[in-house]
Amino acid sequence: MSSFGKKYKRLFNVVLAIVIGYFIIYGLSAVSKSSKGPLAGFLENAGNMVKDFEHDNILGKREKNREKKLAWFNDQRNNKFALLKTKKILFGASDDSKEGSYENIINLEDSLALTFPIIHIYKAWGEGQTYEFPKNDVDAIVRIGSVPMITWEPWLEKFTQENFPKIKDLEQRNSHGLASVANGDYDSYLKEWATEAAKVGYPIYLRVGHEMNDPYRYPWGPQNNDPAEYVAAFKHVKDVFDTVGATNIIWVWSPHLSYGKFQEYYPGTDYVDIVATGALNYGTSTSWSDWWTFEEIFGNFYNQLAAFYKPIMIAEFGSLKPGGSRAKWFKDTFKNFNAKYPYVNAIVFFHYSSDGTITYKNVDWYIKDDHEVTTAIKDALKEWPANIKQPSIE
Repeated sequence: MSSFGKKYKRLFNVVLAIVIGYFIIYGLSAVSKSSKGPLAGFLENAGNMVKDFEHDNILGKREKNREKKLAWFNDQRNNKFALLKTKKILFGASDDSKEGSYENIINLEDSLALTFPIIHIYKAWGEGQTYEFPKNDVDAIVRIGSVPMITWEPWLEKFTQENFPKIKDLEQRNSHGLASVANGDYDSYLKEWATEAAKVGYPIYLRVGHEMNDPYRYPWGPQNNDPAEYVAAFKHVKDVFDTVGATNIIWVWSPHLSYGKFQEYYPGTDYVDIVATGALNYGTSTSWSDWWTFEEIFGNFYNQLAAFYKPIMIAEFGSLKPGGSRAKWFKDTFKNFNAKYPYVNAIVFFHYSSDGTITYKNVDWYIKDDHEVTTAIKDALKEWPANIKQPSIE
């Protein structure tokens, strides 16, 4: 018998012993339901062990199957220049997955009969373990055959003057905070991240300080920083990464469509690899939104983004339910997509079940259980020409 077979035989025997023990202890514990001692504790632990094993085993098989579906992507994911020049439109997603598990994203893939070359996570700047380079998350993404994408948010409140002596007091820190970044006041943090990112050995999409032109949402916006300060900070971050040899980074610049001034905020062709933006339809779920088509949200600004002559990514893509038909929204979006938006080569679903970032109540972007929506997406993608369609589209 091979070592592989022996391994699974031993595993089977362990599980069998647990199951037998389960029934023995269940019988003993049933004699006296009034007490919950060591027997009941063992019973509970044994049951959890069986469930955990089943879960991990099933998820492991799904991950391996996923790798096979992405075999066509192996050469591209090793080469950032191949990713930038790809003729295929690469799909991806971000969602509520936690702690290096991407089961929810795999569930979304199953519902769309699609496999994502890109998996997107969000990380904030800060001091301490929570804000370190997300090695476990990135390793898990690479392990299952995809390219990591990180939206890296420069929140400056989570640093101490003890370890970063040049930064301002907390009350004034966001005021022209990006000038402080450009001046090198956070360089020790940036170098730690860059060093860890370089060790990955695979390309990483890095979306730094997104929606920097929005004056209402993030502290790195124009209410606190001039466009020139954002540009200087973006350039400085890239220069630090280059200095430590993190040349595997794909630099993603991502303005908000509604607030314009794209040229003022553009760091320059030598510093930007991909132009990205969000395209989210909030429908009538808020007082400030309406049921807008993808063309109204994104299409009206496409020519301005295409003027930079860079690949374009839809970094946050989705629609809520209130106000119209989501199925029709997605169907209309994908119809003749490449003919209308030839510079777009990546679309990343924003797939959060409880998102309260800019609404007074949490909203649900999930589509995986909406059969009408997933069917509309699958049918639309099947109609795409072969030269832009992922081979994994079934």
